[in-house]
Amino acid sequence: MIRTHTFRVETRGHTDVIDLTPDVARVVGGGGTVTVFVPGSTAGITTIEYEPGLLRDIKEAFERLAPEKKVYHHFETAGDDNGSAHVRASLVGPSLTVPFRDGKLLLGTWQQIVLVDFDTRPRTREIIVQVVGE
Repeated sequence: MIRTHTFRVETRGHTDVIDLTPDVARVVGGGGTVTVFVPGSTAGITTIEYEPGLLRDIKEAFERLAPEKKVYHHFETAGDDNGSAHVRASLVGPSLTVPFRDGKLLLGTWQQIVLVDFDTRPRTREIIVQVVGE
């Protein structure tokens, strides 16, 4: 059986990290896999330990990898100031697949599913959750 659910989250952009775990956990059933996907090319889905220190570390790490204030060739092509967001999102990827059993996500003790919005402005993001299994 395949079921598809969607929900929306409001973000602040600029590497805003949103914990999606409770929303995803609500839609799983018996056993199988769940895929979490964000449409668009300036956000990503991954897992982290969702705690304040690591949230700061993630932002600082991405700033070192793809600085937001750098001039990107994307500006020359599209006139957008969010070249860093596209680069960052391509490193993370738009989706994540997680197994579940007995209605529970099989995540590690300190592991949460998160959306990271890298865009340079606040956004309303659609999250697509597709459940394969019972």
